[in-house]
Amino acid sequence: MDLMAATRTTSCSTSPLPFTLHRLQKPNSSTPPQIKLNLNLDQTKQLHAHLIKTIFSRTNSIAIHLFSSHSSPAAQFNFLINSYIKNNYPEEALKIYAFMRNSDTNVDNFTAPSVLKACAQLSWAQQGKEIHGLVLKTGLDLDVFVSNALIQMYTQCGNMDSARKLFEIMPERDVVSWSTMIRSYGRSKRYAEALDLIREMHVSKIKPSQVALINMINLFADVADRRTARPMHAYVMKSSEVGSDVIPMTTALIDMYAKCGSAAYARTLFDRLILRNIVTWTAMIAGHLRCREVEEAARLFVEMQKEGICPNDITMLSVIQECGFARDLELGKQSHAYMLRNGFSFSSTMVTALVDMYGKCGDLQKARALFDCANNKDVLMWTAMISGYAEAKRVNQAFSVFVQMSSIDAEPNEVTMVTLLSLCAEVGALDLGKWIHSSIEKRGVLSDVILETSLIEMYAKCGDIEQARRVFDRADFKDIGMWNSMINALAMHGYGEEALELFFDLEKSETDPDEITFVAALHACSHAGLVTEGKRLFYKMTHEFRMVPSVVHYGCMVDLLGRAGLLDEAYEMIKRMSIKPNIVIWGALLAACKLHKNLRLAKLVANQLLEIEPQNCGYNTLMSNIYAAASRWNEVAQVRKAMKDEGIKKAPGISSIEVNGTLHEFIMGDTSHPRAKQILEKLAEMNEKLKQAGYVADTSVVLLNIDEEEKETALTYHSEKLAMAFGLISTAPSMPIRVVKNLRVCDDCHSATKLLSLIYKRVIIVRDRNRFHHFSDGSCSCGDYW
Repeated sequence: MDLMAATRTTSCSTSPLPFTLHRLQKPNSSTPPQIKLNLNLDQTKQLHAHLIKTIFSRTNSIAIHLFSSHSSPAAQFNFLINSYIKNNYPEEALKIYAFMRNSDTNVDNFTAPSVLKACAQLSWAQQGKEIHGLVLKTGLDLDVFVSNALIQMYTQCGNMDSARKLFEIMPERDVVSWSTMIRSYGRSKRYAEALDLIREMHVSKIKPSQVALINMINLFADVADRRTARPMHAYVMKSSEVGSDVIPMTTALIDMYAKCGSAAYARTLFDRLILRNIVTWTAMIAGHLRCREVEEAARLFVEMQKEGICPNDITMLSVIQECGFARDLELGKQSHAYMLRNGFSFSSTMVTALVDMYGKCGDLQKARALFDCANNKDVLMWTAMISGYAEAKRVNQAFSVFVQMSSIDAEPNEVTMVTLLSLCAEVGALDLGKWIHSSIEKRGVLSDVILETSLIEMYAKCGDIEQARRVFDRADFKDIGMWNSMINALAMHGYGEEALELFFDLEKSETDPDEITFVAALHACSHAGLVTEGKRLFYKMTHEFRMVPSVVHYGCMVDLLGRAGLLDEAYEMIKRMSIKPNIVIWGALLAACKLHKNLRLAKLVANQLLEIEPQNCGYNTLMSNIYAAASRWNEVAQVRKAMKDEGIKKAPGISSIEVNGTLHEFIMGDTSHPRAKQILEKLAEMNEKLKQAGYVADTSVVLLNIDEEEKETALTYHSEKLAMAFGLISTAPSMPIRVVKNLRVCDDCHSATKLLSLIYKRVIIVRDRNRFHHFSDGSCSCGDYW
């Protein structure tokens, strides 16, 4: 490597330096003494210039007035590498390292951690691996400090598997080794593995440092489970050093309790503190906001200032972030105005937080105005703007921002890609999802387990279950979240037996199923009508894995039994439940009552639901439909009048279809589309061909007191049929038609779509509120069981 090419930005002045360097000596140590001084960037460049000058003069060390004669070339290089890293110039540090290697200077246990830190800052995993190879070759891996740096590099580059393998084979681990792994698992949202390591650390009798304890507390804050918060608090109290500074630890505990929804516990800790700093006040104010206690947060904000502590940028940043979390637009605006009145600086981080807050609160106009006015937008700000549009399901705007981001060579990260993939999954935009997948591969975006899981969910929710399975099978590492996503994907598509096979594969692997795994597997049994298998799974969960069923597990079982027509057995299970049934349980049974036209039980269940949640539109509508199916029009009128009196409105049926990367939405009888005339002509053709094939409209699903001819007309213009007609005129004959509907597909549309798939020789994939239907050659993947 050409030294001059590696140092183009450095001035080559050889005048004496206006500062002195001092050595940090280690008594009785064989390690070369290291130079200790903090230099700014300009001073670092001057020192770099001296190094160039002395090397070109064929001397082995920098001039005597700069370093002691005992300073080795390695020590001089190490100092320069460290100085560039401290000044946030990791690329320059790695250029120095490359020249150091070319000059045959030995890499020691000070060099390796420094260059590994530079690799971590740049997410240069490949160079980090090369340095790892050198470390193994030179025996530096026996140094715990070097091994810890390797772990840190791998975790920051998103390679948790390599970090864990290295951790397991380390001949010696110190508290930093454990703390780094626990913190990294937490940041990767792999909470189960982080908690396992904490338990293992405790069993190994490794006493955590204060920093390690704070990392653990932060992990429990992210898990947000109040059942584990108090045991963690007790562990912290037991493990803390006597006389240590209690403020940082207590502040972390306040944050943990607030995120677990226990503002009272957090406030107790806060009130007990004799000394409070700005960080503690900020944590408590943010905690009250997190728990929706806005008035108490405001009161504390005023009290803090009365005690002479003024809010700083961190305080306001926390307040803005919590306003976004709570979706409190009014308080967010007030906080923003407070900052403007009091002359706060608007750093990139602060503007990003404001864009994110306004986006989460639904004020996209304000979010976009702030975004457009910002200079030097970083990846976090771009991602915040994209997330705002994604949350509002504004697909075109979200992708427009992404295209704009790409056009100026701003590199998206995995969070950006996960946000866009989640949006594609939500609206069923397969073409856009494929484009993002291609962009991930072309750009070399670091693919971790979260990104791969998002790809699986995108393909599954967009109807391409085969591609979802390919992504799953290719994944090097599968955490429980990925297993759950794939099992749930197969369940949604009606592949119950395949989902159970995957569940059994999971049992054979080294990963244990969790509560969510059983929810996904039970859903698979429910959608496929596998009653016996579902009962066995429920028994396995409660007896073999000793899991306490949650209300969601009971809901799955009620749904399974109800769909199979075992309504009395489902009702008896509800009565035997150890926990109070909620709307999920009763709602599943009411849906089963509608499916099997059991009016007697439906009335009983509806009364339970109305006591729990009288404003729920869905269950009122469902009960109205049950009466209508039985031609009990007086009762229908009473339910609908009650809904009107309460201001409850039924959600309209909306179907969407993606064509050439653009999403098109339809509602029943919609004529607003630019191609409405062609759509209606195709719809008329579809109806004519259906009649020729012997189709008779199932008017029983039209739950209105109108004559049969009007019912047939109403069925013709259902939103999913409009979307299918548009798909037929807008896509090539060999292309599958993919439709997403926000409500359950009605019986008539289901029967008609089976015939349409045969008539037009098209695969038609419909995602409704509950599952996927793959129509092909006159049949549906659900086997008419949905």
